[in-house]
Amino acid sequence: MTEPITASYVQEDDDWKVTVSGSGKELTGRAPGIIAARDRADQLVEKLSPPERSTVVHLLNGSALEFTAAYMTARLTLPEIEPLEVPPPANGKAKEKIDAKPPVPQGKELPKAVDEAKAPEEKAEPAKTPAKAAQTS
Repeated sequence: MTEPITASYVQEDDDWKVTVSGSGKELTGRAPGIIAARDRADQLVEKLSPPERSTVVHLLNGSALEFTAAYMTARLTLPEIEPLEVPPPANGKAKEKIDAKPPVPQGKELPKAVDEAKAPEEKAEPAKTPAKAAQTS
């Protein structure tokens, strides 16, 4: 039967102190946040016993539930990010670029015959609906 290893966390200002104890030994480390402290605890556990034989209980103020709540809150909370500032367009040139069609790369243009055949279709009158056609007849 393997002896469980305990990792106890204590917050000291912005840093976290982690103490890992088991197999009659005790190791301590520090980290800048609870997530980093959890990683540091894993490193200390590896020094105490082989990973395949260890069961680690993480405690904050003596409670595994309190540690889990604090750790998961830190993992799932997104950091605040400054809003992105988009500079205004200079001299209205950006609007012109948006309204204009992009240039067609050379060699990708339609043959002139296709362009000419396309032009009359665009100018064709809209077809009359069957109801209007019946009235004029």
